[in-house]
Order: sequence, then C-alpha cells, then structure tokens
Amino acid sequence: MQQVKAVVVRGKGQPVEVTTINVPDPGPGEAVVQVQACGVCHTDLHYREGGINDDFPFLLGHEAAGVVEAVGPDVTAVAPGDFVVLNWRAVCGECRACERGEPWYCFATHNATQRMTLAEGPDAGTELAPALGIGAFAEKTLVAAGQCTKVDPAARPAAVGLLGCGVMAGIGAAINTGAVTRGKSVAVIGCGGVGVAAIAGSALAGASPIIAVDVDAKKLEAARRMGATHVVDSSSTDPVAAIQELTGGFGADVVIEAVGRPETWKQAFYARDLAGTVVLVGVPTPEMKVPDLPLIDVFGRGGSLKSSWYGDCLPSRDFPMLVDLYQQGRLDLDAFVSEEIGIGDVEAAFERMHHGDVLRSVVVF
Repeated sequence: MQQVKAVVVRGKGQPVEVTTINVPDPGPGEAVVQVQACGVCHTDLHYREGGINDDFPFLLGHEAAGVVEAVGPDVTAVAPGDFVVLNWRAVCGECRACERGEPWYCFATHNATQRMTLAEGPDAGTELAPALGIGAFAEKTLVAAGQCTKVDPAARPAAVGLLGCGVMAGIGAAINTGAVTRGKSVAVIGCGGVGVAAIAGSALAGASPIIAVDVDAKKLEAARRMGATHVVDSSSTDPVAAIQELTGGFGADVVIEAVGRPETWKQAFYARDLAGTVVLVGVPTPEMKVPDLPLIDVFGRGGSLKSSWYGDCLPSRDFPMLVDLYQQGRLDLDAFVSEEIGIGDVEAAFERMHHGDVLRSVVVF
C-alpha cells in the first residue's frame, strides 16, 4: 500500500479538498496507474452535487492518461511502463452483449475489487467511491486492468486523456451511435466539450453540413474551429426552423443532443429529417421527463431515437485509432485543452465550467 495526494468530496454539494489517500497494491486483475493528466468533466461535478448517487465520500476524476506502475496476478494485457488511457467501461467478454459480438454494449463492465481509502483525519480508513470506477484526480489510482488501454506513448497525456470520457463520448455519438458518414447532414445541440467533440467526429466522417446550436457565442466559435459549417444562436433563433432552413427544408439526417434536457431533446426530435436519427448523449438528471410528444409524430417521422453510452465505444479499438489520428494531425485533441491546472485547482475549474469559459480544464501531475 502507498499514500498519495488526491481530490475528494465528502458530502453533497461540499467543496472538494486535496487530502491523502491509501492506494492498495494491485490484486488479481488490477493495476496501479501513475496519473499524468486528468480532465475536469461535468460528470465529476454531478458526483459532487449528488446527481449520480449518494455513495460519499467520492474520489473524483475519471478522464485520464498515465503510466502503469504495477499490475496484479494474472494481468497480461498491460505491464509496468505502458502508457495508457483509462476507460470506465472495461468489457467483461462474457455477458449477453459481449457474446453476441457487441462488446461496446457490455452489461457487466468491471472495476477494481479493492477500495482506496482516506488516510488521515477522524474518518481515516473510510472507503472511497471512485468516480466511474476510476478516481483519477490522484497522483496514483487503482483500477481494473481492463480499464487500461495502451496507446502511443509519444502522445501528449493532457490531450489523449480526454478520450477517457467526454471527447470519446462526443466523437462516438456521431460516428458509432449516429452512424454519421460522408454526405450526411448533422446538427449538434449543445456545444460544450461533448458537443464540440461530436462536431469534430462528424467532420472526421465527412458530414456536411454540420450545424452547431448553442446559446453561447464562445462555444459556437469553438464549434466552428472544430468543423461546424454553420452555427445557430438559439437564444435568439428557433433552432428547429434554422436547422430545417439549412438542410433544404427537411431537417438534419442526424441530430445529436449534447445538453441532456427535455426541451432540447424535443428540439432535436423535430429538427431531424424523416427517417432521421436523434442521438441523446447529454446526461439528464433523474427527475427529468420527456415532454408531451404525440405518439403519431414518433410513428410518422420514422427513423431512430437513440441514447449513446460512452459514444458506444470499444476502447481497445477506438482509443488507439483516435490517438493515431491525433498524432497524424487529423484530429485536434489539443484544441480541447483550454488550460492545464494543478491538483488544488479543481474547485475553481468547476466554477469556470459554469461560465462556459473552457472546453476542458486538465489537471496535470
């Protein structure tokens, strides 16, 4: 066991704090990873606010890259010294989804068996719940070995670590879930980190036009930089009418909702073409409900209404491919890194997130 500094939240809505935690030596099927960089994702804020569950205290952080320090017995896929991107859906290979050849839907993904614990104070020894089974706002973290995906060690950790969650969720929502290909029209509602990644993925696939929708001019400008051909300020323009106008009056072939709100999902539903696809990748809160929607409209418009889990990615397939595209200069992951910060700056990064000033703040160790 070793002790490291980490970012923990002890109760709902409380400010995060940097404290010392205990990281066990890896057991069977586990690995200890020395974290080099970890993005500040909106999901971490959801954890802090109790929007995921109430299993406090949480060890936050999950969008990370680093180097494997040690592995437990029977681990063969990774070894000490490997540069890895961490993923929060380590496929089991045995569930009904895996057995039918769709491991990206794995219904039994796994995490480390052992728990990291608080190392100091009156509650020393208390088990921590790692965010998405990772907990990477820490100098080192314990994960299931299957959560480690080897990639090109020459890649910049702060950039490629973002594939661990938000960037992969957005790119995958377009390419994997939405099946965006060349010539298809795409609209993305919500241009935070995930939405802009969906735009980048659509551009990578050759879609046209690519329409970005948001209420924030700074986010729309970021969307343009990442491949949007048109932008719509929905604070002053009806986005459904604007998307239809930009697609010959029909609506987009694929509309990606990256906000996670009922009203924007309804906009996405009506902004798609007949037989088009709606992809929900924005994460709603438990109390949200789909607004009144005539069933005849669901039937009459045809097409598909989908939700995207982690961009329906298969980390072993998608992470190395996207890192290679980044290294070739074809996917600008650096553009997602708005700032590099220290481990003590996470609370301030949450505040900047509220103001829409950044795509990603990245903690660098």
